[in-house]
Amino acid sequence: MEKKHQVHNLIILDESGSMSSIKNTIIQGFNELVQTIQGIEKQFPEQEHFVSFVSFNSLGQKLLHFIDPASTLKQIDDKSYNPDAMTPLFDAMGFSINKLKESLQGQTDYNVLVTILTDGEENNSKEFSGSDIKKLVEGLKQNRWTFTYIGTDHDVEKIALSLSINNTMFFAKSEAGIKDMFLKEQSARAKYSKKIHFNEDTSSNYFDDTEDDKNKK
Repeated sequence: MEKKHQVHNLIILDESGSMSSIKNTIIQGFNELVQTIQGIEKQFPEQEHFVSFVSFNSLGQKLLHFIDPASTLKQIDDKSYNPDAMTPLFDAMGFSINKLKESLQGQTDYNVLVTILTDGEENNSKEFSGSDIKKLVEGLKQNRWTFTYIGTDHDVEKIALSLSINNTMFFAKSEAGIKDMFLKEQSARAKYSKKIHFNEDTSSNYFDDTEDDKNKK
């Protein structure tokens, strides 16, 4: 049996207290995103998708999934996602990115898509600084890692660029805004896997919706 190309979907989700007002919509959107990943895997059978999912606040990081096959994932609910406390974004990124990086050592046939979703700036990290994360991101971007930053209630592009992340999306902090954000993210994720299928560059223009796919059906 031919070995499949691994695609690792690492999702880092803010679970700080300020996310509580949009909690239910975030849960619904995440569950739909998992369904999208499962659908993409069926569309591109030569790819094998895995999901690692970390939520975080100043009470700690919760590793809800780690390199779990997308096909086996179950939905999250208000018991597994319950916003509280502050926003140690850099610590969450350092923890989850390094954990996946170490697990992939020695492997070559894979891509990694990192998605960061937050409604606020870093305000509580103890172990990692912004420069630590920037250095980590810049090194991994040279090795088939793609980073995306989705945010609201702060200068999303400025913070992302300070971490060397060029793929950004701002969303309105409302039910309609969050639903629109997840729809755009799902579409971008499908195009990402299509680029892998056609051996194209996946490192930039992740949220570019102007791409013409007519010749790639």
